[in-house]
Amino acid sequence: MPETFLPHSDHKILVVEDDRTLREALRYNLVAAGYEVVVASDGGEGLLSARQSSPDVVVLDLMLPSLSGIEVCKALRRDGSILPIIMLTARDAEIDRIGGLESGADDYVTKPFSMRELIARVAAQIRRMQMIESISQNATEEIVDLGDLVINRASRNVTLNNKSVNLRPREFDLLVHMAANPGRVYTRDQLLHDVWGFEYIGDTRTVDVHVRWLRLKIEEDPSKPKFLGTVRGVGYRINV
Repeated sequence: MPETFLPHSDHKILVVEDDRTLREALRYNLVAAGYEVVVASDGGEGLLSARQSSPDVVVLDLMLPSLSGIEVCKALRRDGSILPIIMLTARDAEIDRIGGLESGADDYVTKPFSMRELIARVAAQIRRMQMIESISQNATEEIVDLGDLVINRASRNVTLNNKSVNLRPREFDLLVHMAANPGRVYTRDQLLHDVWGFEYIGDTRTVDVHVRWLRLKIEEDPSKPKFLGTVRGVGYRINV
């Protein structure tokens, strides 16, 4: 059964890691940072805990017994969950990073990593979700109408030609952030800061990957985008 460690804050972190030494180190440091921590040692247990314990962030190892981190991530996204997920991977290969992002993870950290960095990324995910909640509660215009493409910020629903478009949580966040200011050009670094909540030092490919995925879903011809344009040498914008 998952173990719970009590906090001095209102935020709960689920750590799913089969390596006992690393799991305990993560638990210790997150508790010291003020979080309530729930731990699980395999993928099946982690998935159950994510569904039942209502964590604010999941720190999820890629390689797990029972179910892999990618399988856990995909299952949560199939549930419709927008729960922030930080994937831990033991390898620095691009295929592992992209695999984690494609399964629906919001961030990844390559082992070995700094505990300070991991905790900063957890805090960034919590701030991002608070920002999303604030925007949903305070938005004067819940509907962003781009003609054939319509975004409902309150329901987090997107339609293209009156047909629903299934977007991953971070794809939606990226689209709605840019659509709030059509025509404005965003650099990759700005998008990393505004949407991801912190700086990926030297790793702006994360933005490019998500833009590519968005275009595959919202553009009739992704090679000639109508909505999500590229400003060569600068970044991206929503075309007006």
